[in-house]
Amino acid sequence: MAQAVEEWYKQMPIITRSYLTAAVVTTIGCSLDIITPYHLYLNPMLVVKQYQFWRLITNFLYFGKMDLDFMFHMFFLGRYCKLLEENSFRGRTADFFYMLLFGATILTAIVLIGGTIPYWSKYFAEFMFLSNSLTFMMVYVWSKQNPYIHMSFLGLFTFTAAYLPWVLLGFSILVGASAWVDLLGMVAGHAYYFLEDVYPRMTGRRPLKTPSFIKALFADEAVVVVRPANPRFAPPPAEEVHED
Repeated sequence: MAQAVEEWYKQMPIITRSYLTAAVVTTIGCSLDIITPYHLYLNPMLVVKQYQFWRLITNFLYFGKMDLDFMFHMFFLGRYCKLLEENSFRGRTADFFYMLLFGATILTAIVLIGGTIPYWSKYFAEFMFLSNSLTFMMVYVWSKQNPYIHMSFLGLFTFTAAYLPWVLLGFSILVGASAWVDLLGMVAGHAYYFLEDVYPRMTGRRPLKTPSFIKALFADEAVVVVRPANPRFAPPPAEEVHED
């Protein structure tokens, strides 16, 4: 059993394995009182005035207490992060890392800007950890890139992957969880999907081209990309969009 788990862990792509490991280690550290969530959460005042810049990263690593809800989020993180990295971003680790960086930046900017709006600041102040929203962003991007895959929700009904974010959003509302967490992830995910997939096809320009210094951090193997038959859902041509 232990060997099977070790093999499963080693077969994970690098970004998925690193993120999942950081999330689990952070949660275990908080559970054992080695570290405290109060030193991890996003606090703009502490970031700006006391230069606690690590909060811009650590707020994406804590998923709450180690309970059933934590296991649920780890499943979604491991599953959809791996699906994206191994399929949509296969051979493009730098691009996948840049997608996560873009999503984290958008989520942080929304919370920071929202915190300055009168009457709305108190709501945005509640977003101390954006880890769940970043995970939901990955779910949204995956659903947009795989819209025709058939799925089942708890065996109750089937639907296509294009509706997965809305199904999960509805489930969050039913169980009394905050819908805003999912909505923030959907906003960040749609921003990435539009700028990476829709806008380049409309204009021929790619605004989210991965910077060369990020590409230099990852050594990707060459991958032959076969264009899908349906051009509407095809990825941008490699020579047009993903050229260095």
